[in-house]
Amino acid sequence: MAKLPGVTLSSCEKPMPVIGMGTCSFPPADLETTKTAIIEAIKAGYRHFDTAFAYGSEKPLGEAIAEALTLGLIMSRDELFITTKLWSSFAERDQIVPACKMSLQNIQLDYIDMYLIHLPVRLTGTVFSMPVEKDAIEPLDVKGVWEGMEECVKLGLTKGIGVSNFSCKKLEEVLAVATIPPAVNQVELNPTWQQKELREFCKAKGIEITAFSPLGANNTKWGDNRVMDSDVLAEIAKPRGKTVAQVALRWVYEQGVSLVAKSYNKERMKQNLQIFDWSLSEEELEKISQIPQRKGVTLASILGPHDLVLELDAEV
Repeated sequence: MAKLPGVTLSSCEKPMPVIGMGTCSFPPADLETTKTAIIEAIKAGYRHFDTAFAYGSEKPLGEAIAEALTLGLIMSRDELFITTKLWSSFAERDQIVPACKMSLQNIQLDYIDMYLIHLPVRLTGTVFSMPVEKDAIEPLDVKGVWEGMEECVKLGLTKGIGVSNFSCKKLEEVLAVATIPPAVNQVELNPTWQQKELREFCKAKGIEITAFSPLGANNTKWGDNRVMDSDVLAEIAKPRGKTVAQVALRWVYEQGVSLVAKSYNKERMKQNLQIFDWSLSEEELEKISQIPQRKGVTLASILGPHDLVLELDAEV
């Protein structure tokens, strides 16, 4: 398996592989299923793994890494790029370092490669189910939270820091107070939600966009079949002998965007990596640019249609 291309990040010394494996399942997979899938992904050539405290996949990822080292699938933890996320219940200045240490304990690592703020809100108290009550949601204290993220870098707990689900407006707030600018903004991005304005903003600011749900997160609570059932993508894929998924992932890659794709199916895992030895034509790119656009993942669908949440969803 050829080494995957990497992207250089603004404030993280280690290049990030352009394709990562996502570990967010719906309904949540059991520990053994997740662990086995991650080991298979390492065998297939994946070196970037995306997890989060909220996914419940940090522990199986840690066990998979330990087993991969024992089996000799990788020689060193340093061969891997690990991303995890600060959950909104801990999005407060003095809770961030302990939250990062808790994630490190779960994954059995000394450091994370990329630590992201999961959502641009704070949740008060412990949240056991979604959606949440209106009084459980507060605006994010951007300055305080970013100071906590920077502290994680200074302590060597993470190599890089970034955000997830942040709009141009929210990124401006971070950039205004940051000593270490965010290296990554992980957002929903695919042919049916192309995020052109956000892409241009992040490119100008030196922030790498990582696409989640690059295939539309079909068969999940938050996703649908718009990407996988797209007639436009199917018409491009068929004569090329490619899958719809491969065309969608190649399109994301050609936008200068990295991505995390979740599949626990061995064959599809391999297919998702086979997007580098061919390219889309100008005509095909033009057809994809005409696909009707609609945001799939809204904060309101996760947290509830509260005023603050609807405001954030309306931001570009």
